[in-house]
Amino acid sequence: MSEESTGGAPAPEADENRRQVLYWRLLARLFDPEEQASLESASLAVVEDIGLPSALLDPGASVDSVVQRHPELAPEFDGLMTPEPDEDGTRDRAAEVRRAALASKVLLNVFASGSGAVTAEQLARWQSDAGWLERALGCRPGELRGGQGGGVQRTGGGGGVSPTGTGGGGRTPDLGRLVPEIGPELGSIEAGLVKRMRLREVLADPALASRLTPSMSLIEQLLRDKDNLSGVALANAKALIRRYVDEVSQVLRSQVEKATVGDIDRSVPPKRVFRNLDLDRTIWKNLTNWSPEEERLYVDRLYYRHTSRKTTPQRLIVVVDQSGSMVDSMVNCTILASIFAGLPKVDVHLIAYDTQALDLTPWSHDPFETLLRTKLGGGTDGTVAMALAQPKIAEPRNTVVVWISDFYEWRTDELFDSMAAIHRSGAKFIPVGSVSSGGRGSVNPWFRERFKDLGTPVISGHIKKLVHELKTFLT
Repeated sequence: MSEESTGGAPAPEADENRRQVLYWRLLARLFDPEEQASLESASLAVVEDIGLPSALLDPGASVDSVVQRHPELAPEFDGLMTPEPDEDGTRDRAAEVRRAALASKVLLNVFASGSGAVTAEQLARWQSDAGWLERALGCRPGELRGGQGGGVQRTGGGGGVSPTGTGGGGRTPDLGRLVPEIGPELGSIEAGLVKRMRLREVLADPALASRLTPSMSLIEQLLRDKDNLSGVALANAKALIRRYVDEVSQVLRSQVEKATVGDIDRSVPPKRVFRNLDLDRTIWKNLTNWSPEEERLYVDRLYYRHTSRKTTPQRLIVVVDQSGSMVDSMVNCTILASIFAGLPKVDVHLIAYDTQALDLTPWSHDPFETLLRTKLGGGTDGTVAMALAQPKIAEPRNTVVVWISDFYEWRTDELFDSMAAIHRSGAKFIPVGSVSSGGRGSVNPWFRERFKDLGTPVISGHIKKLVHELKTFLT
């Protein structure tokens, strides 16, 4: 769109008009799938005028397909919605128009998810487009939807502009607050797509099943439907669950392994192995042996780091509500329990419950096997889980009980009294309302207030909060 087509307007005003055209088209497409001819033609003129491919306006083209044909565009999507502000505080309106065209593409592909039945190929395409949106927001693909990420780590600059292109000064939104809120919305869209897919038919076809990308929404459906699957479909379902568990385990393990258990025990001589060699101390202690003539340091003694720690066996009892509202927590906590079970001197016990309780401790080292033994859905009765948990508290001072639930119980007083008794016994009691990656969760206000009065406030939000609490107890 030339200056003449915008009525001879000055360049800044013309760029503003171009940007508005692109976003009006985006809004029109989001609320009405029928194209508006005038907006489509005007947007096409804008895109061609700024040197971008017309494929950006094709609703049927994925971001992957656009980038494959125009690989030079790929870097522009990284941090697209979190750009660095100009040093002089001015707005680069031409750059805003370009960002508007790219942002419109990825936003439309993700949030205009259509209706009707969904194929495995369509789900895979949406997941890929959602990954591009996450990259545009300065996150890793899959991070906001909770699959493999560990918190929002923006790659963009500190100031940035909004997804609608306004930037500079006080108009810039707090992306640190807004970006995490998008995660649950993406998860909700993905869950809707999975529900619209004929999952059993897809799983029965190895070619179609191979196109599925594991996600929390997909894993939830697989766990709910696993008893109705058999043969090839069941094998493909297990393979997808295994892939997801392995991916999430890798992320959580990197967080947990930073924990140290106990203080250094200097009464135990250090192991004289290369990985324990204290190179800095060795050089410092042998400096008197430096030969200026030969420019050589003679080492007559090696020094090693102490690595043995004074530890007391710690017992970690994880109680997880496996009702339908707690699927995300169930998956994350079974994985987390297996990781802590691999730490030295940590004795992990795992209990899942709805109206009945199941002791999953024998499989706590293997989250895959644990998840296959769960049965999602149903009501909740925490007293049946408490009956299994209380006898496991042999040494309260060395025990932590993590209770993950939304705490919508029907024996409220009885259950809370038993939880308060655990706290008073000297054991550390940690009530957790949500350990989802998106952080969305509802907690019974009756329990929330009483836990707060007890001095054990409910943890809710990202799973990192629970990891931090457990590391603090085990250190």
